[in-house]
Amino acid sequence: MTRMLAIVERELRKFFRSPALMLVAMVFPLIQLIILGNAFGGKIRDAHMGIVDEDHGEQAVRIKEAFDAVAANIRTFTPVYYTDEQKAKEDVREGRLDGAVIIPRQFSRKVLAGDNPQLGLVVDNSDQFMSSSLEQEMKALTDSLNTPRIQPRLPNQIALEIVELYPYIEYMKYLLPGSISLAMFVSVMIGGGMLYIDDKARGVHEGYLVTPITKTELVLGLNIAGALKAIMAGVVITIIGSLIAGIGVLFDPIRMLQLLLMIAATALAFNAMMFLLMVRVEDPLVPRATFGILNTLLFFPSGAIYPVHAFPPWLAAIAWVDPFSYAVHGFKSILLKQAGFVAIRSDLLVLCVFGAVTLLCGTLLFKRTL
Repeated sequence: MTRMLAIVERELRKFFRSPALMLVAMVFPLIQLIILGNAFGGKIRDAHMGIVDEDHGEQAVRIKEAFDAVAANIRTFTPVYYTDEQKAKEDVREGRLDGAVIIPRQFSRKVLAGDNPQLGLVVDNSDQFMSSSLEQEMKALTDSLNTPRIQPRLPNQIALEIVELYPYIEYMKYLLPGSISLAMFVSVMIGGGMLYIDDKARGVHEGYLVTPITKTELVLGLNIAGALKAIMAGVVITIIGSLIAGIGVLFDPIRMLQLLLMIAATALAFNAMMFLLMVRVEDPLVPRATFGILNTLLFFPSGAIYPVHAFPPWLAAIAWVDPFSYAVHGFKSILLKQAGFVAIRSDLLVLCVFGAVTLLCGTLLFKRTL
């Protein structure tokens, strides 16, 4: 135990002597959280929507009044009035407009006659997020126009009442679990993988191998040190990220205990996985070339940015074996849903088993000789 703790102490001393490594491991996920949290997931504001009125009737006036109300209140789009349909379509194609609504001739007459009145919506679907947002807003607007001015005494239509379990979750909050996981992964990449290979290249491991320390003690010492670095990064990002995103679970002792368990299990799994990948690597350039691929391969399929249920089967299979997925799910359950221990029990189990299996494989592959 003393020999193993000596390895841990040496690794941590070296880590703390290089504060730049800690900053890189923690600042990058924080920057990602702030930038992506504000760049994605927001509601569309002040989009330019062209309106071509070829009808000039009473119902067309109602539509333009509805557009003016949207522009004055929720500001999803700003109406720009056109007289030429082709000009409006050309401006959408060239990017001067985000969309255009066409009110065809005889529209008011068809509304009053109940003769299948239709509006035209031209959108630039090269930007799926913008086009879907405008389509949803136009659907809501047409639904409100279809609502009778005088409601029947007894409703004869099926109504859907939506009950949301949680308050509105901004994208920054949604992104926080992934940022915590990414910070821990970057920590084990830099403080575990790269330093391990650099020590081998500098001959530090040769000094270990001429001591009486056993292979198991050496492997455990290196992994405990790497896991402690990841735990420190996870705790720091959890505290700072929660304060930035406005999540108050930090003041709940039970939630904090759950977070610490998730952080410890994630640190064990990530560091053991990184040790297994690097245990037989000799060239210092190999980890620098592979870490970018690993980051993409593990982080993006985890559900940290986009729901796993939308993935194709092959990508869903990667997500199923990806330890990132279970870390992100566990952090989401605690930070966003404020769920109990039952919600994270399976995530903790998978991460601990994954960490134990990869650590065992890494120990078996570790060479005790030069």
